[in-house]
Amino acid sequence: MASKNAKTNKKAAVKKPVAKPAAKKPAEKTKGLPKAAAKAAKPAEIRARDTGPDTSAASITIVPPDYNPKKDKGEFMNPVMKEYFRLKLIRWREELLRESSETIHVTLQGTELQKPDLADRASAETDHALELRTRDRERKLISKINEALLRIDEGAYGYCEETGEPITVARLDARPIATLSLEAQERHERLEKTHRDE
Repeated sequence: MASKNAKTNKKAAVKKPVAKPAAKKPAEKTKGLPKAAAKAAKPAEIRARDTGPDTSAASITIVPPDYNPKKDKGEFMNPVMKEYFRLKLIRWREELLRESSETIHVTLQGTELQKPDLADRASAETDHALELRTRDRERKLISKINEALLRIDEGAYGYCEETGEPITVARLDARPIATLSLEAQERHERLEKTHRDE
């Protein structure tokens, strides 16, 4: 009898496999984007980016060497325009990283801070501090460039974060990391100045 109860208890202790709920479909990346950006983002393009780089001829966007986004009469943030700004941001980031590594190399190799003359050493330290401050600004700029590249992937690049309206191509060409339209930026600066004056 005891062995019969032990067998029953063992069976009760064995858990039955629980059916897992069906996997949810991945949420569209347009969620949380400004209205204008959500309309511009094409789900097919977003899904293509999610699956990784596709090397088929249909998915590669080529920017003509003489391409000028200001003269582009097509739709705002069409594939060629997006690719133009992506390449511009990547080149800018590479240049900043190259300059940063050169600074590190020169700083580590340089012995100017070891000069015996106090005036020379002070001058070298001032130059060194200025260079490091510049590199710190560039480090923050690289972070903004990375954010802009992420916005391109999400389909939100080129649209004002405040209003959702398109940022002018001329402004984006001059400052590719811009997140606000000119009007929104001016409003923001006026508010900042007002708070500073108080």
